[in-house]
Amino acid sequence: MPHHLIRKLEHFTRLSAADKTALQEIATRVQDFDADADIIREGDRPEHVHLVLEGWACRYKQLEDGRRQIISFFMPGDLCDTHVFVLRAMDHSIGTLTPVRLAGIPRERLLDLTARHPRITQALWWETLVTVAVQREWVVNLGQRSALERLAHLFCELFVRLRTVGLVEGDSCPLPLTQTELADATGMTTVHVNRTLQELRSAGLIILKGKRLTIPDLAALQAVALFNPNYLHLEHDGAHFDAND
Repeated sequence: MPHHLIRKLEHFTRLSAADKTALQEIATRVQDFDADADIIREGDRPEHVHLVLEGWACRYKQLEDGRRQIISFFMPGDLCDTHVFVLRAMDHSIGTLTPVRLAGIPRERLLDLTARHPRITQALWWETLVTVAVQREWVVNLGQRSALERLAHLFCELFVRLRTVGLVEGDSCPLPLTQTELADATGMTTVHVNRTLQELRSAGLIILKGKRLTIPDLAALQAVALFNPNYLHLEHDGAHFDAND
């Protein structure tokens, strides 16, 4: 069930009981994918909006020589492009990083949902704006931040996003990413990623064990990363609207 999506959308606006019920009912056409599989490829015609229920996926572009750039990570509660069905053909690919369970939301169902529930529409617009803001921050990562800052910033972002949907336990969160996947997301080589991870570990800023990330002092890691969570817009005023407004 899409409870992670509901929890995330509630950061953008106050949802009514009817809104939540409607969101619970959109999880149709549930599919399971193995790790390292394509959900949809560049050039395919999109017919559904995909909602991640379980597992991790990514948006990526691949060059003809095989090099890959991961453009974003998807985790439980994330929609893989809310308005993707307007495209005649995908201009990027979406693939799994772990085993993934997805709900496919048909175009007609999503349009009906937004027509009948204005607060869901408002929340989905905010979700889209945050997705674009994250993309801008990743551009800054690739263009201006050092290797240490890049990885530290990515870890801060993932931790905060996971905390938003209730997937953080204390100072620890899941991180099922390989060093190759971290390299593909940060524009670094795997050797450079390995060296930078060792630097972060030696400084006591992170602990990586059993596909989990522990951040003993989040404020310290944020300082190293020059991380400001404002682009995630988690304290939007809409979250404080009265439910009867």
